[in-house]
This record gives sequence, C-alpha cells and structure tokens, in this order.
Amino acid sequence: MFILIFEQLVKMFFILLLAFLCYRIGLVNQEGNKSISNILLMVVNPILIITIYQTEYEPGLVRGLLLSFLAAAVVHILGIVVSTVFIRPGSGPDYLIERFSAMYSNCGFIGIPLIGSVLGDIGVFYLSAYMTIFNLFTWTHGVILMEKKCSVKNIVQGLLSPMFIATLAAIALFFLKIKIPIVLLDSMNYIADMNTPLAMMVAGFSVAQADIGKMCRNLRLYYVSAVKLFLFPLCMIPVFLLLPLPQEVSITMLIAAACPAATTGTMMAIRYRQNYTYASEIFALSTALSVISMPAVVLIAEQIL
Repeated sequence: MFILIFEQLVKMFFILLLAFLCYRIGLVNQEGNKSISNILLMVVNPILIITIYQTEYEPGLVRGLLLSFLAAAVVHILGIVVSTVFIRPGSGPDYLIERFSAMYSNCGFIGIPLIGSVLGDIGVFYLSAYMTIFNLFTWTHGVILMEKKCSVKNIVQGLLSPMFIATLAAIALFFLKIKIPIVLLDSMNYIADMNTPLAMMVAGFSVAQADIGKMCRNLRLYYVSAVKLFLFPLCMIPVFLLLPLPQEVSITMLIAAACPAATTGTMMAIRYRQNYTYASEIFALSTALSVISMPAVVLIAEQIL
C-alpha cells in the first residue's frame, strides 16, 4: 500500500509542476485560473458525484455506504474540533483559511485515484459518502469560514450550490435505482475524468504566483500541515475503534481524511476573494509532505484497526 500511495502522489505532483510552468511562462493568467477553478467547482465536481453513484444497488453496499456516512460525519465534526483547538484566532489574519485547510482534505482529487488503486471500486463507492459529507460541510461551514461570518444567506447559498444539489440528485438516483442512459453517462464520465488533472492544474497555477523560497521558510505552514497530515488523522484512529465499521470503510475514511489540504480551499479563496495564494501554499506544502505522511499514517492505522 505504501508504494501504491507514493506512486499516485508523485503522478499528481507532475501535473501540478506542469501547471506551475505554464503559468510562469505566460500560457495561463489569473483570469484563466479563476475560470478553470469555477468550471471545476460548478461543473466537473457535480458531474463526478453523479457518476460515482451510478452503480448497482446491493444491500451489502448500502449497509457499508450508510456506515460510511456515519463515519464521515464524525470525522468532519472531529475536524472542526481539532482545527479550532489547534489553530487559534491570534495566529494571524488568515487563521480561518488555516482552519479550512486543516480539516478539509483533497478527498476527491487525490482520494479517488489513491483509494481506487488500494481498495478498488468498493473503496471509491464508500469514499463517495465522505465526499457527500465533505460537500455539505464545505458549502456551509466552509463558506462561513471563507466569508468570515455566519449568516442564513451563506448557508442557503451553500445548500443551493450545484455541488450540493448534484449530491442530493445522485443519492436519489441511487436509492431509486434510476440509471442514466449509457450514452449520456459515458459523456459525463469523460467530464468526471477531468477532475484530478484540472484540480492539480488549478493548484499549480496558484502556487506559481507564490514566492516558493518564502513559502519553504514559513514555519507556520509546516505547523498547519502537521495538524492536517498527522494530528487530525491520528485522532481518528481511537474514534474508529469505538465504531462498528468494516475495515474497508475505516481505511477509506482514514485515507480520505489523511489527504493533504483541499484544492477546494484555493478555489473557494479565489471565489470569495480571500488570500488564495496562502491557501495554495498550504496545499502545495501539505501535498509534498503527504508523500511521507499518508503511507505512514495508513501503516499505523492498519496495525491498530
């Protein structure tokens, strides 16, 4: 499992590096970055969720899926607690971005290929529950963090977002056993396949705007990355020991949470006019460090779970 995870992370890093070079030589500018980011958030991600749920209805899968929903909800609540306790308001003007990055992981963009290579289709199916809860929280709690205020308007906007609506539609189609016509589904799968490469490119474009030397010298970034990559997922292990979860569900949830900071943090920072450069720096450093942290955390969890 160590080698599989390592190889997938290296592949994604090369896509990020390509995007970094494209931005630096002027093939893409900030407007292009914003446009691609919006396409990813508003089109590709919703379609991806729908295609994941277009699978055969089986009672065993449904039980695992429901347990995955329970585990994912617990994980995100734990994430709010951990990020709030270890990232305090006095840490700097962008502490809310740090909290977002410390609890929300790259569960879709990195998690799907990783879990697919380790656990196969059943792992990706269970991951869809994590992604559903992720979308619910990011478009409500996450928007509140980015907007730096809590309001009914923010929550309503989140619940009316294409991502959340697509999630509800996908779940309804699955439980009602409604299949999308194969020709349309094939087209949607082509779009869904753009998820990981586009996400890595958005991150690469944003990292290209940062001062790499300054980023590597910023000790605060290492602290936030440590909270995200080690503290948060390791806190999950004793919680999972108390829950009646199959090992496939536990490992799926752990890998999803142990992924580096979410690319969604950068995209939402762009969308809500926050410090997207800082968000992309957290993403970039946590992604680089995850090559070591993720295999280590999974190895520890396998021995205990």
